Amino acid sequence: MGTRRLIPKTGARILSSRYACGIFASGIFLLFTPSMFAQSGNADGEWTSYAADAGSTKYTNLNQIDADNFDELEIAWRWASIDGDLDFEAMLGPDADVSYGRLQATPLMIDGTLYMITAVNQVAALSATTGELMWSFDPQAYLSGTSISPLGYHHRGVAYWSNGNKSRVLFATNDGYLFSLDAGTGEPDLAFAGGRIDMTDGVPRANRVALDYTGAVPLGTVSPPIVVGDVLIVNQITSNRPHYKERPPTFVRGYNILSGELIWTFHTIPQGGEFGVDTWQEESWRYTGNGGVWTQMSADLELGYVYLPTEAPTNDFYGGHRPGDNLFTQSVVALDAATGERVWHFQMIHHGVWDYDTPAAPNLIDINVDGREIRALAQVTKQGFTYVFDRATGVPVWPIIERPVPQGTMPGERTSLTQPFPTKPPAFVVQGLTEDDLIDFTPELKAEALEILDNYAYGPLFTPASLPNDNTGTRGTIFVPSAGGGANWPGAGVDPETNVLFVPGSNGAFYPFMGTLPEDESNFRFYRLANRGVSGPRGLPLLKPPYSTITAYDMDRGEILWQVPNGDGMARVENSSAVEGIDLPPLGGGGRHPVLVTATLLIHGQNAGYGSLLIARDKETGEEISSLELPANPGAAPMSYAVDGKQYIAIAVNNTPVPELLVFALPGN
Repeated sequence: MGTRRLIPKTGARILSSRYACGIFASGIFLLFTPSMFAQSGNADGEWTSYAADAGSTKYTNLNQIDADNFDELEIAWRWASIDGDLDFEAMLGPDADVSYGRLQATPLMIDGTLYMITAVNQVAALSATTGELMWSFDPQAYLSGTSISPLGYHHRGVAYWSNGNKSRVLFATNDGYLFSLDAGTGEPDLAFAGGRIDMTDGVPRANRVALDYTGAVPLGTVSPPIVVGDVLIVNQITSNRPHYKERPPTFVRGYNILSGELIWTFHTIPQGGEFGVDTWQEESWRYTGNGGVWTQMSADLELGYVYLPTEAPTNDFYGGHRPGDNLFTQSVVALDAATGERVWHFQMIHHGVWDYDTPAAPNLIDINVDGREIRALAQVTKQGFTYVFDRATGVPVWPIIERPVPQGTMPGERTSLTQPFPTKPPAFVVQGLTEDDLIDFTPELKAEALEILDNYAYGPLFTPASLPNDNTGTRGTIFVPSAGGGANWPGAGVDPETNVLFVPGSNGAFYPFMGTLPEDESNFRFYRLANRGVSGPRGLPLLKPPYSTITAYDMDRGEILWQVPNGDGMARVENSSAVEGIDLPPLGGGGRHPVLVTATLLIHGQNAGYGSLLIARDKETGEEISSLELPANPGAAPMSYAVDGKQYIAIAVNNTPVPELLVFALPGN
């Protein structure tokens, strides 16, 4: 079931970070205010949920680290992932190929202890002030030798629950098991259904004996569950590279944290007789899979609602075998966390064929629109829109209009005639492709880009995929945004003091190379054989910059407050002889990294043109204030916490022999 490693605490202290309002530390005032609602950020210097709070704000009101001293930060301690201690060859044989280099988790911090999960799903408890390992638990999620995710082994975080007497660390693994550990010792909670729950139980077509064609188990998890009261809400993924239309649906489930009892199951693909099943024409609900939540979730703890950002159904780019709108895929769904009953939903893509999964947890933010107080939910998307709703009722804050969209040419495909377009706020990335979007540093480069464009089909947002066509010479349809999206799992951050939403975005183009597979390998009529980027002239990007951005929205007005490129440089552009002598604009080559919002700064990672950085920005203007060099590429969302009056910032980095968690603080004290 797993192995636990308990480290004696000789010489170590569990340091408390319980703060009263208004503590002076080293002459610097740290402001703490009670956390009343799910969208107000962390409380008393702790970081109790993946994104600071259940509302996914990524906000802390700590202010010791500010614009004047950010560049003085030093590494207080660093922790090498314990995955590096595992001998996979000895356990799995000489052909073992288990990578542990994708450390994507953000730790929690409660009562002086950090709780961290590694790429292969080991959980570690660390001293928040020294990084000393207190205990670790190995669920052995790597024993199959193959991750359920096409991205390999990775995980983003754990959940924490306490009732004052008991405290638990809860997580589900890449190989489809759910665990509850004693937060103090790392021991499995045997009262929790024996300590381990098989997440494949009761899911159609998820027989653990009949493994996925890749050799992987059919279901798993890469994101943290979420706690609402005594209910643990857990999501699942299944391989999104299937060769067969008969796939496991990825249902969302609620468990009693004390007993492990399954309380409810929400069918993200409705089953027979349920609401929404009529949107799966020709009874395609019987065999279609995916459709659930692979990313983080959020919750309003006062309302008792959990919000599900759902993904596309099987398969991503062709839906001829699943006619209809396909509820509840690519939607936001609000459930009563106690019962699993649907409260409201909104589908943002009907009959999705673009791989535009809803990629991130909705952000909960209280706003004031024309004098009206609204408890809002903002959902950023791969297609580059931010959909905004009253989170209690699901009523859009600003009108969302169904507009006609291009229709597909794939035989047997029946795309939706319309898709929902928000009227506010504006998109945060380029949507669709026109000649005006092409690289234009010189007239010659623009002309070459136009010639390249002739090899493809293209058009406005929601132009469907197409087959290579020898008659027209086209290779397929270019998608902008790409399937990676404008937004992705990094999501957005919230400043609840100013009602500003900060969104990392990416501008890129790609096309799905569509075709067929042999009948003995697949029963799809058409299938995406490969995801392919679209190279521009002379190896440059096809699109003009910026290639990654950060956008700040004034959410009271539904307007862009500012938008800046993330990073000035981009090595493959700057080093090209095609742009020699040209005064290039800011390229925004810094990537799409999660943000941390503090009382004083906007902080995020950056893949700079020639190195890796931790960036601090002015929240009002987006101006870069300062940066710190990182020893490796940032791979996770940063977080911040305080212990004994000292503020820390933690972030995981990846491209090292063993991935590390880096923890920064100001010198002294």
